[in-house]
Amino acid sequence: MQNLSSNNQAAGASLTARALRESIFAGVVAFGLFLLFIGLESTQNIHNELIIVTHWVKLAFVVGLVMVVRFAMITVINPWLAARKSAKDAAPAYVEGDPVSGPVQAWRFFVNNFSKIGLAFLLIYPALCVSIFGLQGSLKWVDNFGIQILIYVMLGWGLNIVVGLAGLLDLGYVAFYAVGAYSYALLSQHFGFSFWILLPLAGILAAFWGVILGFPVLRLKGDYLAIVTLAFGEIIRLVLINWKEVTNGSAGISGIPKASIFGIWSFDVGAANNFTKAFGLPMSSVYYKIFLFYLILALCLLTAYVTIRLRRMPIGRAWEALREDEIACRSLGINTTNTKLTAFAIGAMFGGFAGSFFAVRQGFVSPESFVFLESAIILAIVVLGGMGSLVGIAVAAVAMVGGTELLRNMEFLKLIFGPEFTPELYRMLIFGLAMVVIMVWKPRGFVGSREPTAFLFERKNVSGSFTKEGHG
Repeated sequence: MQNLSSNNQAAGASLTARALRESIFAGVVAFGLFLLFIGLESTQNIHNELIIVTHWVKLAFVVGLVMVVRFAMITVINPWLAARKSAKDAAPAYVEGDPVSGPVQAWRFFVNNFSKIGLAFLLIYPALCVSIFGLQGSLKWVDNFGIQILIYVMLGWGLNIVVGLAGLLDLGYVAFYAVGAYSYALLSQHFGFSFWILLPLAGILAAFWGVILGFPVLRLKGDYLAIVTLAFGEIIRLVLINWKEVTNGSAGISGIPKASIFGIWSFDVGAANNFTKAFGLPMSSVYYKIFLFYLILALCLLTAYVTIRLRRMPIGRAWEALREDEIACRSLGINTTNTKLTAFAIGAMFGGFAGSFFAVRQGFVSPESFVFLESAIILAIVVLGGMGSLVGIAVAAVAMVGGTELLRNMEFLKLIFGPEFTPELYRMLIFGLAMVVIMVWKPRGFVGSREPTAFLFERKNVSGSFTKEGHG
C-alpha cells in the first residue's frame, strides 16, 4: 500500500514538473508570437513621426493566460479526458430498451431533437428579445445577432454544396454574394423592380456567374482550383471598384429601397400603406428588422430543404461521388462536367439570394463589404461545423459570428487594459486562436458523423474517421 501511494506521489510530482516545463515553454513561444502583435504598436505622433508604443501589461496578461491554460491542460483537463474515455470504453454497450437516468434521457432527447428545438427557439426569438429588452432595446439583438448570424448560416449552407458535398475548394464565394447584392441595388434603383421580383432574379444572375466560373476550372482541383476561385473573387471586387459609371466605385450605392410585405404593406415612413400606420403601432424600425429576421429565416429554411432534397437525388449522390474520387466517378459513367457546373451554379444561387437580402438589410452596398476575408470566414464556418453537416455549420456560424459580435460589446475589458483598448480590433486574433483550438479538439468539425444518403436496410450515422478526409 505504501508502494502504491509513493508511486502515485511520484507520478503526480512528475506530471507537475512536466506541466511546469511545458507551460514555461508555451509562455516563451507566446511571448515571441505576440510581441509584435500586442506588445509593440507603431503609430504617429503630433509631429507626424513614427514611434513605437509598448503594451507590456497586455503582453504579460496574454503570456500568463497561455501558461495557465497549458498548465491546466496537462494537470487537470487531459487526465480528466483520459479518465472519461476509459470509463466510456469500460461501460457496457447500451441496448435499446435498457433503463437510463433522467439527465441522460433528457440529454438524448435534446440531441435527437436539436434541429426542432433550435427552429422553435428561432420562431419566438424576436418576441423574447422584445419582452426582455423592450421595443428599441431589442433592435441590436434582432439585427446584429439574429439577422447577421442567419445571413452567414445561409452563406455557409450555400458554400457547403460546393465544398462539403462536391469537394470543390472555393475561395471566391463572396463574388456571388456581391453579384446578388449589386444586382438588387442597381435593378431596384434604375428600373424600380420590387424585392420579390429581384430576389429570384439575383439568384439566377449569381448562378449564371457560377457557371461562368465553373467552365475554366473543370480540369482543376485542389490548390489550383483554390487559386483560380480566389482570383475570380478578387476580379469581381476590382470590377466593382473601377467600373464607376455603373457601380459608383468605392463610394458604393446608397438609398436602396426597402422590402415590403408582398407589396401589401410598406415600411417606408411616408407611404400610405405603411405597416405601423395600418395596424396602429408606434413608429419604430424594430418592426422592419423583425420582418427581415423572419424573411432570412425563411430563406435559410429554403436553402436547407433544397440541400437535403438534392442530396437524396442522383445529382446529390454524384456530388458525393465526385468528392470522394473523381476518377472512380468518371468510371461509373457520371458526367463530371455537368456535376461540377451544377454544384457551382446552385451554390452561387444561394449566395445571390443572401446578397440581395444583404442589400435590403443594409440599404447600402460597397466593394468593402465583399473582400476576401468574407470568403475565408464563410469557408471557416463550413470547415469548423463539419463539411456536409447543416446542423454543424449552423452551430459554427452562431459560435463565430455571434462570438465576434459579443466581443464588440465587452466594454468592461477597458477597465482591465485601459480606456484606449478597443476589443473589436482583437476579434480576428481571438478568432484565429479559437479556430486552432477547435481544429485540435475536433479536427473533423463540430459534427463528426454523417448520415449517408444511400444505405442498405438501415440508415446509420457513420463516423467521419471512416470516410475520406472526414467529409462523407
